[in-house]
Amino acid sequence: MVARDNLVKTTRRGFGALLTGLGVFAGERALADAPEGYDLAVSSVMVRMRDGVHLATDVYRPAKDGRPAPGRFPVILERTPYGKTEPSRSEISVHEPIAKSRAEVARFFVSRGYVVIYQDCRGRYGSEGRFVKYLSDGLDGYDTCAWIVAQPWCYGKIGTMGLSYAAHTQGALACANPPGVAAMFLDSGGFANAYQDGIRQGGAFELKQVTWAYSEAMDSPSVLRDPLRLKALKAVDIRAWFARMPWKRGHSPLSAAPEYENYVYDQWEHGSFGPFWKQLGIYAQGYYDQFRDAPMVFMSSWYDPYPRSATDNYIALSRQKKGPVRLILGPWTHGDRTLTYAGEVDFGLKASIDGNLAADFLQLRLRFFDAWLKGERNGEAAEPAVRLFVMGGGSGRRNAQGRMEHGGGWRAEKDWPIPDAHLTPFYLHGDGRLATDRPAAAAPLSYNFDPAHPVPSIGGTITSGKPVMQGGAFDQREGPHVFGCSEPYLPLAARPDILVFETAPLEADVEVTGAIEARLWISSDRPDTDFTLKLIDVYPPNDDYPDGFAMNLTDGIMRTRYRKSWERPQMLEPGEVAQIDVAAFPTSNLFKKGHKIRLDVSSSNFPHFDVNPNTGAPEGEGQVRQVALNTVFVDAERPSHVLLPIIPLRG
Repeated sequence: MVARDNLVKTTRRGFGALLTGLGVFAGERALADAPEGYDLAVSSVMVRMRDGVHLATDVYRPAKDGRPAPGRFPVILERTPYGKTEPSRSEISVHEPIAKSRAEVARFFVSRGYVVIYQDCRGRYGSEGRFVKYLSDGLDGYDTCAWIVAQPWCYGKIGTMGLSYAAHTQGALACANPPGVAAMFLDSGGFANAYQDGIRQGGAFELKQVTWAYSEAMDSPSVLRDPLRLKALKAVDIRAWFARMPWKRGHSPLSAAPEYENYVYDQWEHGSFGPFWKQLGIYAQGYYDQFRDAPMVFMSSWYDPYPRSATDNYIALSRQKKGPVRLILGPWTHGDRTLTYAGEVDFGLKASIDGNLAADFLQLRLRFFDAWLKGERNGEAAEPAVRLFVMGGGSGRRNAQGRMEHGGGWRAEKDWPIPDAHLTPFYLHGDGRLATDRPAAAAPLSYNFDPAHPVPSIGGTITSGKPVMQGGAFDQREGPHVFGCSEPYLPLAARPDILVFETAPLEADVEVTGAIEARLWISSDRPDTDFTLKLIDVYPPNDDYPDGFAMNLTDGIMRTRYRKSWERPQMLEPGEVAQIDVAAFPTSNLFKKGHKIRLDVSSSNFPHFDVNPNTGAPEGEGQVRQVALNTVFVDAERPSHVLLPIIPLRG
């Protein structure tokens, strides 16, 4: 048993006191045959947090002749809720598509002179305590870093890495400004503001939090200790539950795992942007002043739930910190950086990390850590601030794998937003046109929004949604593979509750790269409702797609009670014409000559988001639904429009 006392610095939230780092080393062993340099010595450690909870931690140290090597080394830390000894689905390459174990990943870095640490988050797998998603990771991360820098094998510098939740844990600990952290590589996560992406968006609730909780509850230590609860969870038909919403707390697909149901409903029922959303771990924007100043990479993708977090974090921290701060944005779904496709659309061989930004993802991170943890002059310091994948330019035909060839390529930029982007309003016209000329007199456009029959989610910025939803780029046509659809499987544009606006066929290529926002003038006969938007690249017909191909790029939603303030909701008055701003996640796409730019406006996107009952009921509690007559104004005095960041075409 090894015990060390550290005085922990007080954080902005008033945390801090005497931290005791308690390590219990069980069965230290050596793993030989490392590919080069060092072998591995593995220690299982229970690290004590400030409140006495112990977190299960594996320490992989450089070894020689079967024993830990003397000396001090830089450390790479990953904190995960997915099991510190479980394979990580993201640790693959194009040439080795089978996920590596964490021990294999550790071997790669340890053989090159690093200590690698994997830790189970509180209440997950081998760690003690109660799991409350996201909210313990700031202080637990701080305490873990304080323990690490006190160890005799650490020379004081820590790098952090990890995908998704393991990126959120990095952002959380960075907000507490822990000792030792000298480099961070956040892959598809690290909340800038979870109220606006990842948990909620535009006032609506992201239902992937339910599907994630249901899946992960079956690995909860408390559930695994109770065979009846585990059996009850396994018996849940999650698709049937989604088909019969709304639910009630205590009577949901999560009711057999009440600790998971409780945190989900806490997220759902806290509709206003109050203290709940400003907690350490889910609100980096409130902690930027004390956010750890270190070289950092924010990586995400166009069909990921976190490109807005990545870009918001980059914008703030690149201006506020010495960094350097980098941004990488690809065309993938969540964490699928080795794939060339997302959903039904293929972006070509240039799309993956492998062979384009680096030999593979391991090499990309190694170069980053070698530069900032070891001080190697390997060219990393001269890398461009922003690397992004511009989608588009492909043939539009079906490839051998049955996917539409959309194409695209990587480009380096000096900054984000792209400095030469020109925000251009495209106006919604009463005849369905989307054009740069302002509308004249025109009657408003109305539709009935029935929350019992919401618009189905066909792709988009979705993860962890199976079996009810899937992220990516898809032809916006209903089908048997899409939850909530029924025959005859028509295009979404045929629905009476979707307003469709599109340009004439483009006379030249047009690139759109950046955040997307629409300003709409609306009214409703109900006190609260939602408005959604979706930006679409419309392909002309060809032999493979005789009806063309309507490819979704990005989407957004706005709950009208929050139109004036996220903190103070205000219901609509009957007949009130209100201005609302609907923000969509950033994207990058080259609309080719002959294509059309399309904007769909509606009031639901389910099951990506919860469905508004239109009654003004408290969030997550509405059991009664009403049909809303929703209206969009498209006249000269109320010129509804979408702002598109147009990039001048370059050579």
